[in-house]
Amino acid sequence: MRGGAVLFASFALSACGLEPMYAGGSDAAVAQGLAAVDVPAIPGRGGWLVRNALQDRLGAGGEAPTRYRLDVRLDDSLEALGVLNDDTISRERRILRARYQLVDTGTGEIVLDATAGSDAGIDVVSSEYATIAAEQKALENLAEEIADRMATQIALALREQARGQARGAAAQ
Repeated sequence: MRGGAVLFASFALSACGLEPMYAGGSDAAVAQGLAAVDVPAIPGRGGWLVRNALQDRLGAGGEAPTRYRLDVRLDDSLEALGVLNDDTISRERRILRARYQLVDTGTGEIVLDATAGSDAGIDVVSSEYATIAAEQKALENLAEEIADRMATQIALALREQARGQARGAAAQ
């Protein structure tokens, strides 16, 4: 009975048009496209963190020749949220926003133009060291989260581009 349900579910999923993004493993068009993305240096500590996280997610440093360039501009800000009666800050919000463009280096075409962002709340405590450590940890976490979102959007854009090229080749 259980095997029949699994078999039915696999047929139902294939009929709805869902397919794994990385079908084909490292030989898939999306995986090869991600490995072919060059991420130039991004200014600032947040930029360094985002670039490293992106390189981890995109498979940079592999054997694939560079085909795309990812241009990233970051906006990192820290704002006070909770202000007490004596004008001291009790809570802060760290905001990290990225505007990025995926550029085909061969044609100069912009494949993807998007933004990603996230924010984190930070408690301001009496220990300045603890507050600074919390601010830095928030930046590290935000960089990871933004890199995840960016990598997903890049993978989706590359998948759509590969589909478009496949349709164009089939039409000829």
